[in-house]
Amino acid sequence: MNWNQVQGNWEQVKGQLRTKWGKLTDDELEQARGRRDRIVGMIRERYGVARDNIERELDQLIDRLAA
Repeated sequence: MNWNQVQGNWEQVKGQLRTKWGKLTDDELEQARGRRDRIVGMIRERYGVARDNIERELDQLIDRLAA
């Protein structure tokens, strides 16, 4: 799965994001609706993690879902 496919599988992806980053609310994730830049921004705001680390972890999560 790539980021173009994330929106089509949003419910599955959203559940995995909530599992990994539980401080994100359902409302926030619905607002992001699969847009990578918004998801990264929310995680940075809530957790204070570097952008590169978040992007790497998101890509790994999406790759695992595709397997």
